[in-house]
Amino acid sequence: MKTRISRGKFEKMQQLSNNQGVIAALAIDQRGSMKKMMEAAVGPEHFTMDHVYEFKELVSQELTKYVSAILLDEEYGFKGISAKNPAAGLIMSYEKTGYDVSTPGRLPELLPNESLIRLLAKGADAAKVLVYYNPDDPKEILDSKHAFLERLGTEALAADIPVFVEPIVYDNDILDEHSAEFAKIKPKKVIDTIKEFTKDKYHIDILKIEVPVLFNLVEGYTAKGVSPVYTQEEAAAYFKEASDAATRPFIYLSAGVPAEIFRDELIFAGKHGANYSGILGGRATWRDGVEIYGKQGKEALIHWLDTQGKENVEELNQILSDYAKPWYDAYGGLENIEVFDIDVMN
Repeated sequence: MKTRISRGKFEKMQQLSNNQGVIAALAIDQRGSMKKMMEAAVGPEHFTMDHVYEFKELVSQELTKYVSAILLDEEYGFKGISAKNPAAGLIMSYEKTGYDVSTPGRLPELLPNESLIRLLAKGADAAKVLVYYNPDDPKEILDSKHAFLERLGTEALAADIPVFVEPIVYDNDILDEHSAEFAKIKPKKVIDTIKEFTKDKYHIDILKIEVPVLFNLVEGYTAKGVSPVYTQEEAAAYFKEASDAATRPFIYLSAGVPAEIFRDELIFAGKHGANYSGILGGRATWRDGVEIYGKQGKEALIHWLDTQGKENVEELNQILSDYAKPWYDAYGGLENIEVFDIDVMN
């Protein structure tokens, strides 16, 4: 039986992908964390929001020459949206940044003055929504998040636009998500989350996921003097199990790790049977440019982006060429997809 995908979603998915059907995308939709990074680089006494706006503009202007798409927020990235290469697809953030710490469950919330129809009108080819998710949360919290995803998926169907959902796992007792203690429970949380989020009822087009382990705690990839939590065989099994759990296309996020670790993760995943369809590479690609811009200014950043930044992207593109699978392979290939037309109310 063929998989039915609406024409609007299908054509936008192709726009977001390279000519191999792989999503080789750049992410720079950070808001609060970007402001903190830039303020530290420029110095509190000199910092203005114009630094953030210009940084996103220059990253988009220079690096979208080498990627299939870019993820930006309108709030801080409006100049980046205008500056991107017209050939690159545009994914726009649809969720409010952060969460209400006074309410249990890290509940998601959409931008109050946006809708998917409005994002389409602004040129978006897809919307991205981050959802903090703990599969071991109380039933009422999980039920609230599942209902949120159902509403989101239904809106995306009506607007005929792909939706990328980014679940970030957490635990209510182990708060240090970089610790060995959290590393031990992370694989099951990631795998259980993938099983839930790729259910058909949510209509998620692309799942943007974390790798299922803390990779700097895998044997052979630890820093000197750090004890590994996983053997390479255990880590390989987790990557494969997480991949096999997905019934829809998924891509990896860089999750703020250094560029070298992100490359190692992608190669390791590919070698051990993870059928990922691309990446949304964020800080691993451009983070070092923040310090360059803060200390040396605009022209120095442009030079860095056109040299080291470009190299970072092209190294990732080569890994994707070697290991990533087309997004439509999750459905049995293009020949197994039936594209149909719908009427969208604008």
